[in-house]
Amino acid sequence: MEDKVIIFDTTLRDGEQSPGASLNVFEKLEIAKQLEKLNVDVIEAGFPISSPEQFEAVQRIADEVNVTIAALCRAKEKDIKVAFDAIRNSDKPRIHTFSSTSDFHILGKFGDDRYGKTLEEKRKTVLKMSYDSVAYAKTFCNDVEFSAEDAGRTELGYLAEIIETAINAGATTVNIPDTTGYTFPHEYGMIIAELRKRVSNIDKAIISVHCHNDLGLAVANSLVAVENGARQVECTINGIGERAGNASLEEFVMALNTRKDITKNYTNINTREIYNTSKMVSGFTGIIVQPNKAIVGENAFAHESGIHQDGMLKNRNTYEIMTPDSVGVPKTKIVLGRHSGRHGLKARLEELGYNFTEEDLTKIYSKFIDLSDKKKEVFDDDLRALMGDESLVLKEYYHLEYLHVHGGTDTIPTATVKLHVNGSGEIAESATGDGPVDAVFNAIDRALNLDTTIESYHVRSVTSGRNAMGEALLRIRSGQKSFSGRGISTDVVEASAKAYINALNQEYRSKLKKQSEEKIEV
Repeated sequence: MEDKVIIFDTTLRDGEQSPGASLNVFEKLEIAKQLEKLNVDVIEAGFPISSPEQFEAVQRIADEVNVTIAALCRAKEKDIKVAFDAIRNSDKPRIHTFSSTSDFHILGKFGDDRYGKTLEEKRKTVLKMSYDSVAYAKTFCNDVEFSAEDAGRTELGYLAEIIETAINAGATTVNIPDTTGYTFPHEYGMIIAELRKRVSNIDKAIISVHCHNDLGLAVANSLVAVENGARQVECTINGIGERAGNASLEEFVMALNTRKDITKNYTNINTREIYNTSKMVSGFTGIIVQPNKAIVGENAFAHESGIHQDGMLKNRNTYEIMTPDSVGVPKTKIVLGRHSGRHGLKARLEELGYNFTEEDLTKIYSKFIDLSDKKKEVFDDDLRALMGDESLVLKEYYHLEYLHVHGGTDTIPTATVKLHVNGSGEIAESATGDGPVDAVFNAIDRALNLDTTIESYHVRSVTSGRNAMGEALLRIRSGQKSFSGRGISTDVVEASAKAYINALNQEYRSKLKKQSEEKIEV
């Protein structure tokens, strides 16, 4: 058995399903190009049939990124056909189809009598659907992956039967997901080992694993799966994903790299691009990386204790099992300022992993100059924050034209805003509030005749110093859905206003998407 582990990155599919992490086409393409630099083997670009925007993003990535591009689809002919249409221009297309296999899922999703009246009859229906979907996908491309959803809670005999059936139908990769993050490492390792024993044709396919982190065991389960014969690991940057997230790519890869003394397994990941990739994903999704996050957290290579500092000064190996530069954490930061030109800005952004057209650069440079006028030095984190500003790349339905706030310790905070609304022109309104931010939100609500519930609101500094860039992150609720917004500025009140408007734009785009997307049977 080969020792190489294939890295299947699903940041753009499962990672994007993190609450509030919706990415537009431009952002998904940027991340995909950075994943190519990271040297991942497979990029799961999305779920094409779910919406026209998803289809476009997968199609653009398949056109422009030269690694295996996977498209997810259910075990339905229409899904499979649309998935292939999205990736047909890729040099390395992969169709990834799935069926639910645990009794929990079968009884829940296939409860209707048309799938069978008994559990056994329903299982046979799922078995046939799985075979048929893989066989149909095989008519479009040779690289077909089949996933047994909720394999971690699936009866082992039935799981072995459905995996054998999928391989007989033509699956070249079979995925054994711990969909709910339920299993312990010793259990999960046993499942992989038993499948290798029980499935007669297992040598004809690569075993893949896809672990969720509900119990904090996703990386541990992925490692033990590889020990027992899995050779593809599905993971995400920063471990983002549904609920508690997925196995973290950087943690899994660096675990193998660091413990070469006990494992021969390796990946082809360019680890020096890990930090840039982490920062880009965090910037575009608005999901903050916790400071104590392994590998890419701000404290991952920080030492405060006197004993630790003394040990580090004498010998780095005392408290560090890897070096910052091994994962691309910069030792020095390139500083740009108001006198820097377009070429300098372009060169540094490219070093940070961003791709853009000359037209994009003009917009970015304009934002950069505005920022340079407000602070003397513009650091890498400033640039990352700037590149995560959606206003650079999206035509907004709502746009903040003007903001004025009056407040103090002995006055009632008052805010005046002027908004540009596509198709309606400009609207100006004023309102008071408990504080300047609340006043701004109330003024926006009054201007747009809204009564929005703000579920969460956070402000943080993304760079250091008195003139640091402030980032506001918030989540609003509209009906049964939540929408996240993000804004950046050296003024946290302005950043908050931008974040609120950004969330309202997300809500508006969601309404448009709902009107235009295809009707999908659940």
